[in-house]
Amino acid sequence: MLRSVFGRQWRCSATFQWCAMFQPSGGEVGKTGISAATTTTRTSQAHEQQQQQEIHKIDEEVSRLLALKAKLGGDAPVNQKFTLKTPKGTRDYAPQQMTLRQGVLDKIVQVFKRHGGEAIDTPVFELKEVLTGKYGEDSKLIYDLKDQGGEILSMRYDLTVPLARYLAMNKISSIKRYHIAKVYRRDNPAMTRGRYREFYQCDFDIAGTYDPMIADAECVKIVAEILDTLDLGEYVIKLNHRQLLDGMFEACGVPADNFRAICSAVDKLDKSPWEDVRKEMVDEKGLDGATADKIGEYVRLSGGTELVEKLLADPKLKAVPNAVKGLEGMQLLLKYCSLLGLEKAISFDLSLARGLDYYTGVIYECVLKTEPPLSLPATPIKTSAQNGGDQQDQQGGGGIVGSVAGGGRYDNLVGMFDPRGKAVPCVGVSIGVERIFSVLEAKFAASKVKLRTNDVEVYVASAHKGLHEQRLRVLNQLWQAGVKAEHSYKLNPKLLAQLQHCEENQIPLAIILGDAELSQGVVKLREVVTRQEASVKLDDLAEEIIKRRPKD
Repeated sequence: MLRSVFGRQWRCSATFQWCAMFQPSGGEVGKTGISAATTTTRTSQAHEQQQQQEIHKIDEEVSRLLALKAKLGGDAPVNQKFTLKTPKGTRDYAPQQMTLRQGVLDKIVQVFKRHGGEAIDTPVFELKEVLTGKYGEDSKLIYDLKDQGGEILSMRYDLTVPLARYLAMNKISSIKRYHIAKVYRRDNPAMTRGRYREFYQCDFDIAGTYDPMIADAECVKIVAEILDTLDLGEYVIKLNHRQLLDGMFEACGVPADNFRAICSAVDKLDKSPWEDVRKEMVDEKGLDGATADKIGEYVRLSGGTELVEKLLADPKLKAVPNAVKGLEGMQLLLKYCSLLGLEKAISFDLSLARGLDYYTGVIYECVLKTEPPLSLPATPIKTSAQNGGDQQDQQGGGGIVGSVAGGGRYDNLVGMFDPRGKAVPCVGVSIGVERIFSVLEAKFAASKVKLRTNDVEVYVASAHKGLHEQRLRVLNQLWQAGVKAEHSYKLNPKLLAQLQHCEENQIPLAIILGDAELSQGVVKLREVVTRQEASVKLDDLAEEIIKRRPKD
C-alpha cells in the first residue's frame, strides 16, 4: 500500500516537471529548437533515474517497517498456545467460595457497625512517597508501578497508611472508621494457608485524642467478638507494648539505632524457634551474643497481671523510663479487658513485636489455639497452580495458618503527612479475612456441606407447552412485589428438569402453571423438599410467598 501510494506520487511529480519543461515560452521555436529538445531529453532521463532511485528507497523503507512490525508482534498468531492461570499468589473464587466469603464479611461488618464504625474507601494505589519508610524491612514487599505520566506510584501495602494520609489530607482529627478492601504484597505466597499477594483486609480504627487504653481495649474486644461470631474455635489474643519492648532492649544493652532491626527479628518468634532468631540477631544484625541472651530471657515470658507486677519489680527494667511506662500501660489495658470480659481470651506476651515501624504503643495479635485441617482446601489440590500457587504450596505447608488478626496504636503516623506535623492519635485492628476464609473453607470441605449460592425464593415452572408468556406475567408480578424468582429460558422445558433444577440449587418453592389451574385463577405452590402442594390465587401469590420466608 505504501509503495503504490508513494510510487504514484513520484510518477505524478516527475510527469508534471517533464511537461512543464516542454511548455513554449513565447515564439522561440527557431534555431534553438533541436538544441532545446536534446537538453530536455537528457534532463528527463536524469529525472527518470532519480525517480527510480527514490522508489527503490521507499521499497527498502517499507520492507524495514514491515520487518519491525513482525518483530514487535503486531499480528498475533491465530493458534497461539499459552497456559491459562492466575498470577502467582492470586486465585479465582467459585460461587460457593464467594458465598462463604460474603457471609464472613457480612458478619465482620455487623460487629464494626455495632461499635459505631463508618465506612470509607481509598485508591488502590498511592504515591510511592506516601508508603515509603512506613513498614520497616517489609518495605521490600511493596509493589511499585511504572511511571504513567509524571507520578511514581505503588500498590497499597495495607489500609492503615492510606487512612493516615486521608486524615491528614482532609484535616480530620476524630473518626471511628472501618475499611474492607484489597491490598498487595510481593510476599512468598502459601495458598493453602491463606497467604496471598492480593488479599482483603478488614480494618477498624479509632482516631482522636482520648484517655489511655479505653479505645485500645475496645479494639481488643472487637477482635474477640468477630472470632466468637465466626466460630473458629479457641483462640488467644496476645498483647504487648512497643514502649516496653524499646525499654527492654535498652535495659539489655541494644544500641538505640538497632531497636527496629532487633524488633523485626523478635517478630519472627511466632514462626521460628529462639535459636534461629538469636542467630539472626548476632550474625545478621550484628548484636553481641550476651545481649541477645538477655533479650531471650524476657521474650520467652507470657502471662497476665501477675507478670506485669513481676516485671515492674525487675531492677533492670525499673531503671528505664520507657519500660516502666509500657508496663503501666499494660496494667491499665489488662484491667479494662477484664471489665469487658476478656480475661480468658488474652495473654500478655513479651515475644509479640509486630515489625511495622509506625506502632508506638499497645500492640496485639490473635492466633488460633487449635489449627484447622488446612490440608483439605475447598478446591481440588490439582487446581492450585492455575490459582496462582506453586509447587511448594501444592505439597502442603504444615497447615499452620498464623495470626488471624493484629493491630496496635500508632500516634505519630498521621503527623508524618501533615505539613505542620499535627499528630492525630490512632489505634486499630486488622482482621486477616483471607486466613479466616481458608479455615472455614477447609471446614466446609471436610464436612462436605454444600453451600447455597443463590437467594432465589421461588421458581416459576410450567407443566406443559405454550405457557412461556404466562410465566413471564407471573414473574413480573413477583419481581414487582420484591420476591426473588427465576424460570427456565427455554420455551417449553420439561417439568421434571425444572423441578430437578430447584433441588440442585436449593430453591425452596416452585410455582407450577397449568391450563386447568390458570382458567380458575390459581396456581400450584410446591415445597421442593417436602413436595407438598397447595393451590394459591394468582392475586395472592406474592403475599403467600412472603409469608413463607424463613424468620431471621
